[in-house]
Amino acid sequence: MNMNNQFNITHDKSSALPVARTFMSAVFGWMFLALSITALTAWIFASTPSFIMAMYNMETGGMTLLGWIITLAPLGFVIWMSAGYYRYQASTLALLYVVFSVLMGMSLSFIFLAYTGASIAKTFLITAGMFGTMAIVGYTTKTDLTKFGSIMMMGLIGIIIASLVNMFLHSGSLDYIISFLGVLIFTGLTAWDVQKLKRIGSGAVEGADNTRKMVIMGALTLYLDFINLFLFLLRFFGNRR
Repeated sequence: MNMNNQFNITHDKSSALPVARTFMSAVFGWMFLALSITALTAWIFASTPSFIMAMYNMETGGMTLLGWIITLAPLGFVIWMSAGYYRYQASTLALLYVVFSVLMGMSLSFIFLAYTGASIAKTFLITAGMFGTMAIVGYTTKTDLTKFGSIMMMGLIGIIIASLVNMFLHSGSLDYIISFLGVLIFTGLTAWDVQKLKRIGSGAVEGADNTRKMVIMGALTLYLDFINLFLFLLRFFGNRR
């Protein structure tokens, strides 16, 4: 979906910057809301033994059918929201976004079982610092990051393929390389996505339903950047139980 085509672009430079700031403030607000919901949901469900038993088979160590459904559901919601962008109103996308953040929390509850709470908190702070730094870079730089972003997207496709292959190889070395590249790629994507959203926000029609929809989709993009960066960093900084 080409987000630049979702708006009626204005050429009034005097009003573009305030509108972009308002747009980006809304994007980050929705992103932080989803992160809060996800974190709270993950902690609650990780503390609920009946839920853990329903998701995981303690004898085999694998996931149950319900566990796989919950794990894959967030991906389905992302596809659903993207495919329904033109059909749904902003309020519908917002509802789907909130439900998505809850499902992500449920699917991420396993990290509280695999890693210590202290290492999760430490990794979250490291992620927040890296994400915040690259968000500032993306927002303030005058350099066009379009080509850089395209390279990052190709790299993302590469690590997805490598991850699928490693599901069968179970290579520790390959997993380490994938994690390292994942950190680099999502760090770079953060800067690119912020710059792209700033450019879109500068041409947004303030108060329009289409603008509110793009705020939600922009928040989803940055949320996914943050979560993926966090999960890859957790492989380096997380202390297993």
